[in-house]
Amino acid sequence: MLAIGALLGSALIAVPVAAHATTTPAPAAEAAAVAAAGLDDPAKKEIAMKIVSSAENSSLDWKAQYKYIEDIDDGRGYTAGIIGFCSGTGDMLDLVEYYTQIKPGNVLAKYLPALRKVDGSDSHAGLDPNFTKDWAKAAQDADFRKAQDHERDRVYFNPSVNQGKADGVGVLGQFIYYDAIVMHGDGGDSTSFRNIRKRALSKAKPPSQGGNETAYLNAFLVARVWAMKQEEAHSDTSRVDTAQRVFLKKGNLNLNTPLDWKVYGDSFHIG
Repeated sequence: MLAIGALLGSALIAVPVAAHATTTPAPAAEAAAVAAAGLDDPAKKEIAMKIVSSAENSSLDWKAQYKYIEDIDDGRGYTAGIIGFCSGTGDMLDLVEYYTQIKPGNVLAKYLPALRKVDGSDSHAGLDPNFTKDWAKAAQDADFRKAQDHERDRVYFNPSVNQGKADGVGVLGQFIYYDAIVMHGDGGDSTSFRNIRKRALSKAKPPSQGGNETAYLNAFLVARVWAMKQEEAHSDTSRVDTAQRVFLKKGNLNLNTPLDWKVYGDSFHIG
């Protein structure tokens, strides 16, 4: 279960206060605010979207991926959109159902029966020949782009950030979680996010349990690489080896820019 951050309150005491007390600098408070910033900070989230897009689409322009759709022969049917929603894994079905809730009669609504039937397989039955064209057409609709954002956050981004904060890891750790859940999902299989995390916890304690953050994240990445190598389609581990490990080795636990990394041999930079 994902932890929910507690709300902190402070009582106000009605006593006279010296005038100079109200102007006392609060560097500790400022430092705490910086430390509390997570991957859900808008600037950090933008960085996260770009890094994931570098691995998923070989481009930092993640906003150009709303219209993306193809079958990459990984057994998951069509892969599409900003997060790689798949026709064979249920998240594409959830997306189109949500889109249809907020915009009935949209261009993809007619494919809902087919998406329900192909869920769990790599079949295109009922989707071809026009599904890819209609997906691209839907991507021109601001409501569909908002629907993709909504489902990305609900299914992947928010759970990974919440779990990262509960485990006491910073922005980089939350990103490492996010990238893992994007690729592996959070189901019950041995390579899912929750079981990658379980493997890591058997080797190292997270900061929330008094452990060293770098040691724990290293353990998580070892478990992540193991999970990737269980499937041919994910066997290239460069998104970990030449990206996430690079940030971790530099001690960049807050994922501060500038950032330089490689994925599949391609070099990327965020200034």
